[in-house]
Amino acid sequence: MALGRRGARRIVVDGTTYRWRLRRRPTYSQALSWTPCTFAVEHAFAPGATLVVTTNQPHPSNWLGHEAKPVLPSDVAHAIELALREGWDPTAPGSPFHLDWSAGLTPAP
Repeated sequence: MALGRRGARRIVVDGTTYRWRLRRRPTYSQALSWTPCTFAVEHAFAPGATLVVTTNQPHPSNWLGHEAKPVLPSDVAHAIELALREGWDPTAPGSPFHLDWSAGLTPAP
C-alpha cells in the first residue's frame, strides 16, 4: 500500500530518494500510550514494499502528556539503512517490511 503524498516528507539516503510519514493524529491506543509511535517509509519514485518502523517512544501527540521525542530525519535514515541491510527491497512489490524498535517501552497503566 502506497503512502499518501500529502504530509509525506522526502529523505535521501545513499543517493536514493524515499518518502516517509508519521501519522499526524495518534490511533486510540497510541493516544493512551498503550502502543508506541510508528512511521512508514517507501521509495519515492517506484514504491513497492513499505517499511513500517515501530519506535520505542509514545506518539508525540499522546493524550496523557507522556514525554516523547520527535522522530528525526536521522532516525528515519538509520531505519532505512538497517532495513536495507536486513533485506528490505523498497522497489519490489510485497507485504510491508517491519522493523520493531519497541523493546524497552513500558505501556501506560
